[in-house]
Parts: sequence; structure tokens; C-alpha cells
Amino acid sequence: MTQSKKELVLAAMDNKATDRVPVGFWFHFLKDEIHSNSFEHPEFIEELFQGQTKYIDTAKPDFVKIMTDGFFPYENKTVQHLETAEDFKHIQPLADDDPWFTTQIAYAKRLTDKYGADLAMFYNVFCAGTTIKFMRDDISTSEEYLAQLVREDPQAVRQGLDVISGDLAKLAKRLITEGGVTGIYLSLQNLLGEGITKDVYDQVFAPGEKEILAAANSVSDYNILHICGWHGHRNDLSWYADYDVKTINWAVVVEDVPLAEGRKIFGQRAALGGFGNLETEVLYAGTKEEIQAETKKILEGAGRQGIIIGADCTVPRDTNWEHFEWVREAAK
Repeated sequence: MTQSKKELVLAAMDNKATDRVPVGFWFHFLKDEIHSNSFEHPEFIEELFQGQTKYIDTAKPDFVKIMTDGFFPYENKTVQHLETAEDFKHIQPLADDDPWFTTQIAYAKRLTDKYGADLAMFYNVFCAGTTIKFMRDDISTSEEYLAQLVREDPQAVRQGLDVISGDLAKLAKRLITEGGVTGIYLSLQNLLGEGITKDVYDQVFAPGEKEILAAANSVSDYNILHICGWHGHRNDLSWYADYDVKTINWAVVVEDVPLAEGRKIFGQRAALGGFGNLETEVLYAGTKEEIQAETKKILEGAGRQGIIIGADCTVPRDTNWEHFEWVREAAK
């Protein structure tokens, strides 16, 4: 019997044989996905929902990464004006009925009620470090800002990040149990900067990130780790080799680590990706022949089991959706 799209994706994540290699891509729907605040402007939620549903209904992807444009802000007053490492000591968790939880769960449930029976749906969750970076007025300096505070007082920063991670872990679990999502898509990346070694990262950032995954794993076997290479951010993938997650998505092109090579780092767990996500790359700019040739090249290198074809990260908003179908045709 032919596998449904949902069965196809879950089997791939389980490293089992599939009828064909599943395919999925995603992109942003709001003009300013980082600074838009859907908690203050509910009309953004409707715009996001309409964009997501139009894409699902028209492009018919094999799975859905639920985009969270407008939900990037962490609506916690104790985090609004962080400047010093000392400030991190005063971060407090949100109440269980805070709109930051309930609004996102309701948005997820609208989508899963509509599509969840037929499609695997993964809700985008950013780690605590990325959440802090997104809340800075100047995103371009946010990484060095956070690295500087870690150098000054790693324990203070860890204390605050652990509180935020606790809320993110609670959100992840509730999105699955109350929002009906298949799992989460946890986005994180190495912190770059002088003195930020793996040991420092393991001390300050990893505990909270692993807590989020543990919470999600406690209610779903199907969660995805995204090691973000957006805008050329380079990561040492080995930092995440011991993270407990079923499927990993990394920036194959940015890191120059093909799917087969990366899977060795992660103990041959399932991999999502293969294509670059820039306007200069074949998925966006190529012809049908070029895109399908690249698809076949990716699968020749990676094999067909435990593979889900996608991209390094979000693709450009104006990517022709027909390109995604060309990939799916070739992946059959």
C-alpha cells in the first residue's frame, strides 16, 4: 500500500525504507519576520495563517514547517531591557496562561486541525540564545553583544538563559500535546566570538537547549534540530553530536558538509536538507533540468533512506513554487 505523506516523512525520520524520498521547503510570510509582533498586532497572525495555508493548499508539500513570523519576540517584561550580564539574573518565567503560550498554541492548533491528519507538521522554536539576539534593536551586533556578556559572567548569562529555555521547553511540550503538532523544529547555532569555545557553549547554552529537546521528546519521537547557517553563519556541527533528536537539518552549502558526511557526525540519524537557500543557487535560479539534475546528484551522494530533501534554511519568499515540485518529481 502506498504510504501517505505523513507516513512517508515519519518513516524517513525513523531511517526506514520509503516509497519515495519526501521533500519540503519553507519561507517567511511577513515582510519583517523578526520585528513584527503578533502579540501586539493580531492581524499579523491572520496574514501568517493565510500565507501558510495558501502555500500548503497550492504547493502541497510532503510536510510542513510551521512558520512563526511575528512570534519571534519573547513577551517577557523581565527580558525587555537586558544590557548587562547582571540583568540576566533577574529574568523570571512566564505564567502558564500567558498569551505568549496560549496565542502560539492556538495558532498551531488552527493549522493542525486543518492539515495534521494528513501531514507531519513541525513548529519552529528558537533556542534561548537566538531569542535574545532577535530581541536586540541591531541584529547585526547581537552576536558580539551576547558573546561579550558570556565572557564577562558566564554563570549569570546561563542563569537567565535557563529560565528562558524553561519557558521554551514548556512551549514545545504544549505545542505537541495541546497544539497537535507532530514535533518541533528547534533552531540554534554556535555562538561566534573570541573565547567562545565548545566548553563555554556546553556550560552556558547546551543545558537549556537539551532541556527543550527533552521536553519535546517526552511527548513526541519526531523532532528536528536545525543548525542554522543563515547569512553564512559557520557552525561546528560536532558541537551537537550528542543532542538527542531524531532528525538534523544543517546548512550543507554554507558548512560544505554534504548529507552523507554530516550523517556520520550524527550517528547516521536522519537528515533534512541538501539544497542551498540563496538567490544565487540552483533551487531558486535554476531551470527544471538543472534543479532535477541537482536533486539526483544529492541523492546519489546521500542515498535514499533516512533522507528528507529540503534546504539549508528558509528559501527566498519569491521562489517559484513549481521548483519544489520539480525536486519532488526527480526524487521519486
